[in-house]
Formats: sequence, structure tokens, C-alpha cells
Amino acid sequence: ADNPLIYAGEGVIYAGASAELKAFAELIDAPVITTLKAKGAFPEDHPLFVGIRGDQVNHYLDKCDLVLAVGSSLSPGRFTHGIPNAVNKTIIHCTIDELHVNKTYPTAQAVIGDARFTLLALMAEVHAKTSGKGRTDPNVASDIKSVRDIAMVKYREAMASTDKPINPYRVYAGLMEALDPYNSFLTHDSGNTRDQLSTVYDTLVPRGFLGWGNVSSLGFSFAAVIAAKLAFPQRDCVAVTGEAGLGYMMGNLEVALRQKIGITVVHVSNGGFAGYGPGFWGDGHDPFTHKVLDYNEVDMSKVIGELGYHTERVTEPSDVVLALKRALAANESGQPAYIEFICSQFPVYGGWVSR
Repeated sequence: ADNPLIYAGEGVIYAGASAELKAFAELIDAPVITTLKAKGAFPEDHPLFVGIRGDQVNHYLDKCDLVLAVGSSLSPGRFTHGIPNAVNKTIIHCTIDELHVNKTYPTAQAVIGDARFTLLALMAEVHAKTSGKGRTDPNVASDIKSVRDIAMVKYREAMASTDKPINPYRVYAGLMEALDPYNSFLTHDSGNTRDQLSTVYDTLVPRGFLGWGNVSSLGFSFAAVIAAKLAFPQRDCVAVTGEAGLGYMMGNLEVALRQKIGITVVHVSNGGFAGYGPGFWGDGHDPFTHKVLDYNEVDMSKVIGELGYHTERVTEPSDVVLALKRALAANESGQPAYIEFICSQFPVYGGWVSR
């Protein structure tokens, strides 16, 4: 192959194969993309990491002549990439389930097995075939950086924005500053919080981020963050939601109080209901499907504060990180926190590649 690409799925996380994936990618000097649910399977500050979604991922999926899929079913869906022009690419499919082979794309070679053992076997073979030298390409890392830098310009500008209401990306930048990437857990809710966070939030360890879509209802982020805190009590655990997701979790907020589970709910409060509705959110939808109370009509920080949560309403971009740190400090004593960031509607995020 002239332009191989590693396409990593959540099977890498299930198999505990993140270290092996990193070692294999470095051995063959290949760029890596991961699926939404595999976010964190490969360290996202690594020079070989391309991304989850966005223009840079589109570029590498178009450019590659070989796709090495590891731990992914390659099944089509709303929250995953297709492989464009797949019939003219060589696809090597490493999966634990033989029913996935040739299900969506013609497979040139199939390796059926656990992702970790598969990667170990592949590394042994590459070492044997290359006298331990592997495959080197001095231009790969610099090319990835160049393509990523161009693709991320608009997001980095938004992450540094001083606009009021606060740009949602400024909140995400604050999360990346306030949280220890090696000792935290973050998840999103449905809609723009998923789309935006999976575009820009850097995840450095497996299970540092839970990406999901088409698997549960609005409000699932609350259940996910509770589960994460029980699984990783030493970690700071945060769920990011919008108006609709918050409405779905309201009836369960008392659980964290009753059980003294120190989690933080971050609310991107902008009066928008996911990606639905007419006007700003797109034509052709029932006008009532997107109507929610916005921050001018109800102060959710006061509502949830009366339950016993640590709460704040934040309107200044410069206060984002400090508010998050105060919430995490409250979590240390078992007090859950809710932070309402008064934000703009800014539905900008990386797309998915179609077949």
C-alpha cells in the first residue's frame, strides 16, 4: 500500500488493546482514525492521530488505498464513516465476528479474532518481514499535522472566542483545561453536544470519553456519568448536555444526591433543541418539536440548586474554567454539581463521510 489507513473501532477498547494499537501504528507509520464509540482507543495527541470526524478524516479516507479495520464492524450508521470508493481500496478486516466480513464492503483479507491478539500477531509478522525495522514514512506525521491544522482553524477560533453569549466551543476548551485527561471521564448527550465534542475534545486514554448515538434516549448522559463515577471513583466525571437532554434527566437528578455521587452536569444553555425544528435548525420540521424554555425564561441553576446540587450560572467566557474547577471541588465531598453556561446557538461541527 502507498497510503494505508488504520480504522479503529470500539473492539480495541473492549479487548484492552490500546497499547498494541499504538505500537502497531508506530511500527508501520500509518495514520489512525477511530469511530465515535472508540474515542480514546488511540491517544488523540499522537502525531499519527487524524481524528474522529471532520475534513481531515474525509481527506484520509479519500486518499487511502488500503483500510486496516481493527475492532470495527464497518457497519453503516448515522454516527460513523463510510469508506468512499471502497471497491477500489484494499480492505483488511480484523474483527471478532465473522458475520461482519463482507457485510458492507468487499473484504480483501479477513482476520477473525480478539483485537489485542490480532495486533500482536500482526506486529510479530511485520517484525519478521522487516528484520524488526517496520515500515517508515518520514512524511506521514507532518502531513497529518498540516491537514489537521487546516481543518481545525475554525474550531480553535471558536474555542478561544470571547463572544457573549458564550460560544459552546469555549466551554469545551474550558473542560480540556479543567480536567486531567488521564484521570477523568466525559460524555455528551444527543445533538450538538455529541457532534461538537467528538470534533474537538482530545481524549488520551481508553474510557476517558463515552461516545454514543442511536443507542439510547435523550438524557442518557446522566446515566452514563453515574455509571462512570461508580466504575472510576477516583476520576472527575462530567456529562455535557443541552436543553432537551436536561429535561429528560430531571426526574433522576435526585439519585446523585441521595447516593452522594460527585458528578458534574455541564449545561450548554442556548434555547436550542438538538438539531431539530424550523428556521435556524433547518426547514421542514414541526415548529413545536424544537420549542424549549431558554435561559431568559427559567434559571435552571436556581431550580437544580434547590435540590441540593452545587450550581452556578456562568455568563462570562473568562469564568468558564474557574466555574468548572469549583464544581469539581464540590464533587470531591460527594456533592453533585450543575453548571449552566449561557451560550449561543452555534451548530458547527465535523461531518461524516458517506459511502
